[in-house]
Amino acid sequence: MQTWLSERIDFDPAVCHGKPVVRGTRVLVANVVGSVAAGESNEDILRDYPSLKETDIRACLEFAGRLTALEGLEAEPASR
Repeated sequence: MQTWLSERIDFDPAVCHGKPVVRGTRVLVANVVGSVAAGESNEDILRDYPSLKETDIRACLEFAGRLTALEGLEAEPASR
């Protein structure tokens, strides 16, 4: 497994197609961040993903935040 940007987040081509997951689980970082963005409470997320701890939720948010801070990412402007 590879660890990148966080001690709690791993990615491995053999696990969930290499997408970032919470270490030791198959819980996608994207699913946790999406749940937070949808307004779910930590308690709801922990109920939905019983293998997680509250520190894992924070690690997912920190991971997402660091990704957005990376320089050199190129994206095409959204069409209007």
